[in-house]
Amino acid sequence: MNFEQVKALLEKYNQAHLLKYYDELNTEQKKSLLGQIEGIDFELLNHVKKPGENVNRGEITPLDDAVSISDIENNRTKFSALGQNAIKEGKVAALLLAGGMGTRLGSDKPKGMYNIGITKDVYIFEMLINNLMDVVNQTGAWVPLYIMTSEKNNDDTIQFFEEKNYFGYDKDYIDFFTQEMAPAVSFDGKIYLEDKDKISTSPNGNGGWFISFVKSGLCEKAKRSGVEYINIFAVDNVCQRIADPCFVGAMIDGEYRSAAKVVSKVSPEEKVGVLCLEDGRPSIVEYYEMTDEMKYQTKENGELAYKYGVILNYLFRIKDLEKNLNNNLMIHLVEKKIPYIDEDGNKITPEKENGYKFETLVLDMVHMMDNCLAYEVVREKEFAPIKNKTGVDSVESACELLKLNGVTL
Repeated sequence: MNFEQVKALLEKYNQAHLLKYYDELNTEQKKSLLGQIEGIDFELLNHVKKPGENVNRGEITPLDDAVSISDIENNRTKFSALGQNAIKEGKVAALLLAGGMGTRLGSDKPKGMYNIGITKDVYIFEMLINNLMDVVNQTGAWVPLYIMTSEKNNDDTIQFFEEKNYFGYDKDYIDFFTQEMAPAVSFDGKIYLEDKDKISTSPNGNGGWFISFVKSGLCEKAKRSGVEYINIFAVDNVCQRIADPCFVGAMIDGEYRSAAKVVSKVSPEEKVGVLCLEDGRPSIVEYYEMTDEMKYQTKENGELAYKYGVILNYLFRIKDLEKNLNNNLMIHLVEKKIPYIDEDGNKITPEKENGYKFETLVLDMVHMMDNCLAYEVVREKEFAPIKNKTGVDSVESACELLKLNGVTL
């Protein structure tokens, strides 16, 4: 699109301010800005006019059943055999959500590059690759690994893996792709400029991984190689088991459409999303959405009714995801502090929330499925999230769990 076409597009959506500094830019900056504007999904702005629609939920009820730790132990041989066969046949892949930065850990690098070692270098990415290598060694088969980065950390992430020789993983089985971005807007729906030649954008939420995976061409590549199941996992849980044969086998055995690893909540107040039913279909209720009645509700055996916290480790069947691709995921408006340039071109870093980011969430992908297996894991063995530098869910707490699991740091 040329300048006049872009100008007309902006006027249509009442966003002409994005060209305010156009005449001050050099040729390359002008070209870049026009390209960014052309790539904006302006239909997202419709959600700002009716934000209430983004928080409506159906009837939330407790999950009927789950595969408990004892159930898994009783069926481990059968489940593991099924999962190992699927992996050996090339039907299972893993996808790492790694678009975040280590800002809260005091780092300006990708979160996965953070060094948690005590007596030697041990990186978050390294721990995850080591965990996946356990499956490779068990099955004798390489598991395809797709790593979703963001615009902000893609180059650093790829360079880091190259420098570290992929931590011993076969690089032919690793592919990188970047997550789709969405514009950041003021509360009245005006798209922010991050700089005179740059639109303010942010990743489109953890539910955006599949559309980004498809647009990158990697979904087609996965299908051509025979992949049917894909294990989605987050970068910050260093103890999690990835492409876990027993997990895969349990999903296959029960003929489930999706599966989620869960842990039993340590208390009613624990701040984790909980697997539940919404209008009779699988879903996830966030901790801040739960009423006190829901938090403390118990079953006849005394256990919490809303017991199973999700740890962002999911299994999906690719064909089911494709089937639901046209059922657009709900857009969530998230209030954020968004740096921007003001009327005079000054860069402003707000002290309180000043606008919205548009996000899609994995929980809505789960809700699109007919069913979801709740697969309970031992918290101390598989849940060591790194959200903070110290305290709860921190580098400190994760390192303690890694040491308990025999990892030398």
